[in-house]
Amino acid sequence: MNDTITRDRLAAMIDYTLDAPWASVAEVREHVAKALELGVGHVCVTPSMLHATSAADGYGLRVVSVCGFPSGKHHQLIKAAEARLAVESGADEVDVVIDLAAARAGDTNRMIGEIVAVREAVPAPVTLKVIIETGLLDDAAIRTAARAARTAGANYVRTSTGWFDCPGATPEAVRIIADEVGRELGIEAAGGITAFDQARELIAAGATRLSVGDGVSAILDAAPTTDSGE
Repeated sequence: MNDTITRDRLAAMIDYTLDAPWASVAEVREHVAKALELGVGHVCVTPSMLHATSAADGYGLRVVSVCGFPSGKHHQLIKAAEARLAVESGADEVDVVIDLAAARAGDTNRMIGEIVAVREAVPAPVTLKVIIETGLLDDAAIRTAARAARTAGANYVRTSTGWFDCPGATPEAVRIIADEVGRELGIEAAGGITAFDQARELIAAGATRLSVGDGVSAILDAAPTTDSGE
């Protein structure tokens, strides 16, 4: 891979995220306006705020929401219903947090069962990303969770919610996921991404999407506008 990643390519990979439970309608609308200004590919908000993303319509900005967030301890039927409602409310993509106890235990059947329930609730062309919270898992559990996501028909594996006191996006976790899913699934690095060099390292490790919050402007400002390898 070329070591240079341009600003436009990087922007297209970003889920510009505002998932704070205290975010107001006005703040979400401002967030969407900023996303359009920056030219990022995706904006991620909580399900109850999807109605505030209407300004994204017609601009090619994909809207992402979440279910079972952030604990993952919701019943799988609640997750499925939440995902369905999110899509009905305008989401193009859904990020589901799997049961973190099942992930830590390597309980493949339980993970597959709940991912399948959500997948059936939001079939293609909706993009389904599975959050496995890699900072709480050992390497073997990360591999098992990534395989479960692939088996159950997800489109992406996402490293973390960014809401727990544990490592979020790390190159090591991304490489483990990439080793399991190869090119079959996308990989979203999420949690604590604040600098361009960090983003570049994650992409080099195999990340195809990045979930970024307040630091997005600084990250994009640091990216080159042209590819020096061209």
